[in-house]
Amino acid sequence: MTDRMWAYRDTSGHAAGAVLTGYKVEALDGSIGKVHKHSDKTGSAWIVVDTGVWIFGKEVLLPAGTITRIDPEARVIHVDRTKEQIRNAPEFVRERHLDDLEYRRMLAGHYGGPLV
Repeated sequence: MTDRMWAYRDTSGHAAGAVLTGYKVEALDGSIGKVHKHSDKTGSAWIVVDTGVWIFGKEVLLPAGTITRIDPEARVIHVDRTKEQIRNAPEFVRERHLDDLEYRRMLAGHYGGPLV
């Protein structure tokens, strides 16, 4: 796992300022939804994925460090987690968790990354 959970990997293909909203998100074992919102903030980069019917219309927050590759031509983001790992992540509530340091610590722990 990357040592920088809340930063895009140098090898991900992320371009600063790129608009990722609407990109499809692929886990190791299949599609999980589309990017609803994202952040490029240094040390606090993430994507919020609208899972649609996959997990009953919920959203999930994925730290940028889980992103392995961004394909701008296909508009697809690949992450190095399984659908089950994502489904079992701590519940995400956008209005409460986007800037919640304790939630980010829980999420980093869940995904096996360093604490913030």
